[in-house]
Amino acid sequence: MKPHLAIILFCFAAALPCAAQTPSQDVIAPGDNLVVKSIPPIPRRLAEEVDRYSNFRSAAITSWHPSKREMLIGTRFADTVQVHLVEAPGAARTQLTFFPDAARSGSFSPSNPDYFVFAKDRGGDEFYQFYRYDLASGAITLITDGKSRNTDRVWSNSGERIAYGSTRRNGADVDLYVANPSDPKSDRMVAKLTGGGWQPLDWSPDDRTILLHEEISADESYLWLCDAASGALTEITPRLPAGEKIVYGAGGGQFSKDGKGVYTITDKDSEFERLVYIDLATKQHTYLAENISWDVDELRLSKDGKKIAFETNEDGISVLHVMDTASRREMKLPKLPSGVIYDLQWHNNSRDLAFVVNSARSPADVYSLDITNGKVDRWTHSETGGINTDSLAEPELIHWKSFDGRTISGFLSSPSAKFTGKRPVIVDIHGGPEGQSRPSFLGGANYFVNELGVAVIHPNVRGSTGYGKTFLALDNGFLRENSYKDINALFDWIATRPDLDPDRVMVMGGSYGGHMTLAISTFYSSRIRCSLDIVGMSNLVTFLEHTQAYRRDLRRVEYGDERDPKMREFLERIAPMNNTQLIKKPLFVVAGKNDPRVPASESEQIANAVSQNGTPVWFLMANDEGHGYAKKKNNDFLSEAAAMFVKTYLLN
Repeated sequence: MKPHLAIILFCFAAALPCAAQTPSQDVIAPGDNLVVKSIPPIPRRLAEEVDRYSNFRSAAITSWHPSKREMLIGTRFADTVQVHLVEAPGAARTQLTFFPDAARSGSFSPSNPDYFVFAKDRGGDEFYQFYRYDLASGAITLITDGKSRNTDRVWSNSGERIAYGSTRRNGADVDLYVANPSDPKSDRMVAKLTGGGWQPLDWSPDDRTILLHEEISADESYLWLCDAASGALTEITPRLPAGEKIVYGAGGGQFSKDGKGVYTITDKDSEFERLVYIDLATKQHTYLAENISWDVDELRLSKDGKKIAFETNEDGISVLHVMDTASRREMKLPKLPSGVIYDLQWHNNSRDLAFVVNSARSPADVYSLDITNGKVDRWTHSETGGINTDSLAEPELIHWKSFDGRTISGFLSSPSAKFTGKRPVIVDIHGGPEGQSRPSFLGGANYFVNELGVAVIHPNVRGSTGYGKTFLALDNGFLRENSYKDINALFDWIATRPDLDPDRVMVMGGSYGGHMTLAISTFYSSRIRCSLDIVGMSNLVTFLEHTQAYRRDLRRVEYGDERDPKMREFLERIAPMNNTQLIKKPLFVVAGKNDPRVPASESEQIANAVSQNGTPVWFLMANDEGHGYAKKKNNDFLSEAAAMFVKTYLLN
């Protein structure tokens, strides 16, 4: 499965004069859940100025109703994302769950509209539990064990059972479980598996077999069949000779209607991931839509098996396709909103296809396409805090040459012409590292572009997805420093632009983007003004030793195995934590105490060490968050503090 951006994007705001000039009653007090070090008091006026740029929402479809033309969506009305019901396009969003932590991925049984199942963790720890919500009574019943991490729920065709992965056996391996949500006592382990990268994808039409995805790394994965009764496993995709890697199922996989084959995505014999049909008897591969030279990111087969919808990633922009499975010809589609498209979902009527669209001028919203008449409906209209989104910057696709002559690309959001002279720059690096920055809604960062005239660049350094499997592997193991050099080359490119100021550059990022931020702050300190690290790794060795066990082997394939002496020596040598004397520019470090991916200790150790060298360091940790801030109240404080940091160290 392709990784998703781990960080919840926070809002930025304008900073005001130094808090020392502001009476104490006019400052914002951080919540008791926040650990705040060296961050000046935040003026209350700041919250008023940032309000419009922090009060945006987004929405995503999580399930169609099994019989009605209604849907469940995830959106936030108060502090966290909860499950809502929408009964018609543009209708009111009726909130169904109310928790202090986010309630996610609500889904109806394909045959029973009386209840749905949703997932929830505690304080961002990502140890998700599944719950049944009964619509008639509002009663909520725990289905899973209440302790382990449970993920990737898939309904059987009958709608009586769910298959999912769970770490409950030993905390490291993800085993296959099956349960009837109407009877939590039916929960049982079907197959004992080795590794943390297992995921059920689909049930066969007769519900006797489960299609499994085994992820070894971002560039190596395979498909298996599992007998739902005995747990017997059969591998259906070939292993290549040692040293060669192949991807299957990263964007999903489903049985054909007759159960004789599987539709999936693979980069077999190709630089990009292609749509393919695999005959289960012969293992023969038939490639579909071979004229497309971009990654297929996602696929979804209609209930009747006659149509397959898929989305391609073309230089970051999504293109939706629908193919007739009998003729294998694409259907002509109407003009759709431009942007990033994802979360494809067919209604049981095999006529309505729902999806999410996110663009530079609109946060994520839910649409549907009636493929019989081409009618497009917009189901949600997410608020943008009263901002006229027509005024927001449309990102420009940019390219530059790196140290080895390789072309690197990214997206530049530029301020309007009302701002004259060379503009300061924020370089915002995505996580993953196997992620991709795409031209989507900037959220509160629009304040910097719109109101302060700051240009924002989202680079896609080597190791990013979307540019072929060769590019994806260019930062693995001992090649790690080359991705840092891609950002150094971006600084050179900034210096060639008459509209950008190379002397006023800030670098920031979350998760792996946070690690990149720390690396740039360490090895290219002279080229930046300041940096903002959000839940980033300060030492890949200590990160690998302390990340949750179910993730460790997957991450070792990407970063290198710290148990190997040569690799360990290399990772220790390039670790920002071991070179803190080189970090000369102001640093803002953000952490979540319950982070299962990048432990908070990674942030705490770098903040403490750099501050001892006399470099200004601001530190913020939320005791009720994990890998990124999911609660609005915490995001609000972070955005206000980030604004003060930018105004203090980038703009002045």
